[in-house]
Amino acid sequence: MEQIVKKKSILDTIGDFFKNIGKKIVSGFKNFGLRFKNGSIGTKMSHFIMGSGNFYHKRYIKGVLYLLIQIGFILIMVLNPEVNKTPIGAKAIVNFFTLGTQEGGLFGHTDNSMLMLLFGVVTFGIIGIFIFAWNSNVKSAVLADKLKAEGKHLNNFKEDLHTLIDEKFHLTMLTPAILGIVTFTILPTIFMIFIAFTNYDHNIIAGQHLFDWVGFENFTNIFTGKGEIAVRFIPVLVWTLVWAFFATFTNYFGGILVALLINNKHIKLKKLWRTIFVLTIAIPQFISLLAIRLLLSKSGPINTMLINLGLIEEGIEFLGHATNGITPKVMIILINIWIGIPYTMLMTSGILMNIPKDLYEAAVIDGANRRQVFFKITLPYIVFVTTPYLISSFVGNITSFNVIYLLTGGGPAVPGGYIAGRTDLLVTWLYKLTIDNGDYNLGSVIGILTFLITATGTLLTYRRSKAFKEEDAFQ
Repeated sequence: MEQIVKKKSILDTIGDFFKNIGKKIVSGFKNFGLRFKNGSIGTKMSHFIMGSGNFYHKRYIKGVLYLLIQIGFILIMVLNPEVNKTPIGAKAIVNFFTLGTQEGGLFGHTDNSMLMLLFGVVTFGIIGIFIFAWNSNVKSAVLADKLKAEGKHLNNFKEDLHTLIDEKFHLTMLTPAILGIVTFTILPTIFMIFIAFTNYDHNIIAGQHLFDWVGFENFTNIFTGKGEIAVRFIPVLVWTLVWAFFATFTNYFGGILVALLINNKHIKLKKLWRTIFVLTIAIPQFISLLAIRLLLSKSGPINTMLINLGLIEEGIEFLGHATNGITPKVMIILINIWIGIPYTMLMTSGILMNIPKDLYEAAVIDGANRRQVFFKITLPYIVFVTTPYLISSFVGNITSFNVIYLLTGGGPAVPGGYIAGRTDLLVTWLYKLTIDNGDYNLGSVIGILTFLITATGTLLTYRRSKAFKEEDAFQ
């Protein structure tokens, strides 16, 4: 009897994920106890004094490096070095939770809540790096115990350095990149996430006023409160998704259509046609967008031509100053087709030239017509290969800043004095909230929600696609 395999739901997958994390945590604590119990005196001491295990096995240079890391960490945490009168260390952790207690107005000293939050995040980052180094120190001692018990050779410091430019060269190359990602991407992102849980807005000037934690208040205001974020979030979100859908699929299928036309055996000068489309990519996008905005302006060449032809009496506002929201949205989508199709066309052309010819020959022998060949072979092959690109393109359009900001600036404006205009996406709204208006807490909320939407949509879509489930199908 054929076994029926039950497909896991999303909740089952999430449940399994947390179960696996729980098992790893339990296993980690169990292994920690065993290695402490069975380790040498050097391994036991390395849990308290870093480098002890290496000193015990006469690996002095490595032991000194681990010990210096511990001494440096202790000095930072105890001495609390200050930057701009704000400490980094143990005091920074306290300041992270209080965000300052002294507010002296214009003439007295005021704690800088922003720096306290930032240095608190940095201190937690330093603690995380120390924990990683501490664990590496213990693992090094355990490995030395194991090698000595098995009678194998223990590398000295010079030999360890040699391995870093030989069999472990990948670690040498990846370490600077990882440190850069942690320093310039992860820590700033964590800092901005925390801002979403504060009341840091345009009414507060860092260094002159304190701000405080407000929990999930900024998030609940989206659905229960009043003001900018409550009124404009849903309309902006809906337009963002509508824009992403049309911007993605018009370019995608338009590019496929153009590629099929150019690669048709009856078309001559194929290289010339491809070159013409490549030229549109060679011109920087912002130049193309600014030129199109000028062409479509109320007193621009297109309106002038229409007036001269007697088709209209006065110039039409096509973009940011239109009298309605539909006209600029349609124009943005049409303009995006012009600047987006060449990318898909080039990619699809490469795919079409690499589809196995024997598939077409077999289909013709079986009596398939052109329409059947296209829908049964060509299109499935293109979609299969380009699914990851299609998903990344959709996500990229959700966070597409240049097209909207350079064409309409988010306009036309919405009556009521709201910051978000009729064509603003979540990302352009975020920019206006933070850079233009100083509402960093609301901007962080929008950033978090944008990330959750794009990340969830990407993972779910890709895991359900044939490109993920049947990655060997066309090999």
